[in-house]
Formats: sequence, C-alpha cells, structure tokens
Amino acid sequence: MVRLDLKKRAAGAVAAALAALLLSAPALAAELPDRLVPVGEAVGISVKTRGVMVAELSEFEENGVVTAPARDAGLLPGDVITKIDGVEIDSTAAMSRALAACGDQVTVVYERDGKTLQATLRPHLDGEERYLGVWVRDGLTGIGTVTYYDPDTGGFGALGHAIADSATGVIVPVREGAILDAQITGVTKGRAGDPGQLGGSFDFSSPLGDVRKNCGCGIFGSLTAGLDVQEAVPAARAEEVKPGPAVVISDASGQRREYKVEITRVYRGERDGRDMMLRVTDRELLDLTGGIVQGMSGSPILQNGKLVGAVTHVLINNPEKGYGVFLENMLNAA
Repeated sequence: MVRLDLKKRAAGAVAAALAALLLSAPALAAELPDRLVPVGEAVGISVKTRGVMVAELSEFEENGVVTAPARDAGLLPGDVITKIDGVEIDSTAAMSRALAACGDQVTVVYERDGKTLQATLRPHLDGEERYLGVWVRDGLTGIGTVTYYDPDTGGFGALGHAIADSATGVIVPVREGAILDAQITGVTKGRAGDPGQLGGSFDFSSPLGDVRKNCGCGIFGSLTAGLDVQEAVPAARAEEVKPGPAVVISDASGQRREYKVEITRVYRGERDGRDMMLRVTDRELLDLTGGIVQGMSGSPILQNGKLVGAVTHVLINNPEKGYGVFLENMLNAA
C-alpha cells in the first residue's frame, strides 16, 4: 500500500474543481526514473499568478460618453499585467496601489502568448479612483489529484493538465503555489451532459508541497510533508501502454483505492493530453461518481504493475469514458 498521510483538518468546503486547458506535451526521449510512487490522493491546490490576469474587460459611461481604456488600448482577456508605470504588479492590491499613485496617463506592460507588450492609456476617473476597465485575478484555488511522487528527488506531478483560467482558457502563469492537506466531503455524480465533481475541504495552514511549474501536462513541484511511502512501482514509457485492462487510483470515496478501467485506445503523436482513451468498468466507482469527474484529474493509471499515466478529463456526454496522458509526457514536461 501507498498512502498520502493527510491529517484531514477541517477548513471550509470547497466544491470547485480546477478548470482545465489540455495542451500537448513534447515527445522527448528523456531518461525515466526507475520507480515512482503512484499517489492518487486529492489535495487542495492554490496558486498565485505572475502578475495579474485579465479575466474580463469593462467600459464606463458618463454624460452619454462610453470609454473603455484597456479595450481601446488593445488589451484582451487572458493578458497578464506585470507593470504599471514601471511598478511591478504581483497582486490585485499592488495594482490598486499603483493606480492610486498614477497620473492621467499610464503605461501598462503585459504579457500575451509569451510576448511582452506595452500600452499607454488614460484611466477612467471616478472621484479619486482610477480604473483601467479590467476585471483581474491574481490566483486560483481548487481540488485535484497527485499522480506520482519520486522518493529519490522529492518531486511530484499532479493533474495531468494545466491549471487554466476558466473565463479565457489561458494557462495561468504561476508565481508561487502550494498543494494542501485536503479531505473529500462529497461527490456530485457525473451524468451525460453534466460532468460531476469532487467536493472537499482543505487547510491553507497545512501545505504539503510547493508548486513550481504549471504546463500542459500538469503541475509539478516538491513535496515537503505528508507522504508515508511504502511502495513504488516501475515507470512505463509511452510505447509500453497498450489497449487492455488497467486500474486507476483515487480517493473519491474518502479512502484511497484502486478501481478497474479499460484502456480502449492508445494514440501516438501529439494529442493535446489525449494520449489514451479510458472506460471505467468498476461498478463501485460507477455507482459512486458515474465514472470520471472533475477533481479526479491526475489520478494515476497503472497497467501490468507499472505506472503508465494519469486521468486528464472526461467525455462530457459519457462520463464513463475519458482520456489520460502518458506518464512519459508528464515527466518530460516536469
């Protein structure tokens, strides 16, 4: 047995699952670890963005005149504001302070698609307050599943897909983050057209590890507490994964255990995280969740005693089926 030794501290229910943008991973021939611990425990995930992310644009009307400073300057949802008049912006509070100190015209530095851009605009003035015409966020929280732990390095991989902004679909640029002690408090069962999700509580005062990277194949970092490692299994290359019986590890019931699935198809080449198709065959999991639900992303997949990948997402119209990413792609991304 392998377990994540969570102390299950109550901290207020969180019934949200992380939004997912599934991007392809590079097919590199990197050296794989000999053995990894398949974890399969749900954790709280909290990340802070590098800069502040534009979620929506807004406009203002005064005396019949409509203004939209950010929109007119060319900013778009998904852009990440990093500086205002030369001042580093790393939170919504820092943005508010920078605007309070600015004049009638400001220079905004922002990132889009890996490029650094700049715009000059006139904030909307409402009394003493200045506004750019943007709704922004500086972090996200939710629930996901840890896929593996490397006892030799202390590193972990989770989710199997990126943390992305739900409004824009843009991968969140992570400045810092943590995985947190969590407890499953309920399950919303998945149905055709209505994906289910795990509900849970987690404690911000009990981090289990640091999140250092967020990319198309998952989140990665180092664990600092909470694991009681009893067994590791061989790590499989993508070429070893075949259609046939397999298991996924999940604690959707509140207890970590294996559930039977079948790998029905294996895809080669870049597949945007859809490297294999899965079908849940375990009656107990079907009765509990309806199949694959949000929050199970990252659940490790084992075949023939080897760790082969992680669950990534569900087919909306058939929650008994979903996709998984190859472990090799996760490790290459890490």
